[in-house]
Amino acid sequence: MTEVGRKILADDPDTPGSLGIAISEAVEVAASEPETRYALGSVLNHVLLHQTVIGEEAIKQMAMAGETPDLVVGCVGGGSNFGGLAFPMIREKLAGNLDCEIRAVEPAACPTLTRGTYTYDFGDTAGMTPLLKMHTLGHDFVPDPIHAGGLRYHGMSPLISHVYELGLMTAENRHQSECFAAGVEFARTEGIVPAPEPTHALAVAVDEARKCAETGEEKVILTALCGHGQLDLAAYDKYLSGEVEDYEYPQERIDDALTRLPDPEV
Repeated sequence: MTEVGRKILADDPDTPGSLGIAISEAVEVAASEPETRYALGSVLNHVLLHQTVIGEEAIKQMAMAGETPDLVVGCVGGGSNFGGLAFPMIREKLAGNLDCEIRAVEPAACPTLTRGTYTYDFGDTAGMTPLLKMHTLGHDFVPDPIHAGGLRYHGMSPLISHVYELGLMTAENRHQSECFAAGVEFARTEGIVPAPEPTHALAVAVDEARKCAETGEEKVILTALCGHGQLDLAAYDKYLSGEVEDYEYPQERIDDALTRLPDPEV
């Protein structure tokens, strides 16, 4: 229903869509309607600062339990959930009040931090937003159709990108099948069906807990369950039916998308 959307469909009738495309369409609608305003809910720095209430509450909850985390792990797409949890922890770590690893987990099909480039790029597919210095796979990068829709974004928050460049956090990527396995295990043990997005962090948390069980090491692992999976039961059904596919994004497609990065000097 938008000019941007029609153009993208004309170029690729089978496109699975992406957050970048959705942002382009939303910006177009807002720009063409005098009474419409649009506020981006992720990626941008002010959103991450707003979300830090998550980490601030986590610090107080941990204190009530008489614990501090050894590992803080969160899923990351645009960055708001992860930044909201991790930034207060990074502050405490820099102040010498906390000694822990802080790790972001992203999809192998959309490896922005682990395989992207740190440079200036548009925050949307059509190039309608201001340029942001961030880790990016190229603004016209369209990830494969994994079920964690909230993590299918070509860029990363400028703040998280900067923190990653400073070495204050680590990052890894996971395939969706192992993430769904962690989600099913979490549902069966905790009674909560997690959304596909936080299962990426849960997969790492489960692996780390199992390592501790093998070595006898005691470790406090903190993660944020940023969404429930009540609207994702069809995705779980596909996983349990053996229909979920893992995607390893080809390097040549990433390299191709990066050839169309904007020139920040223009």
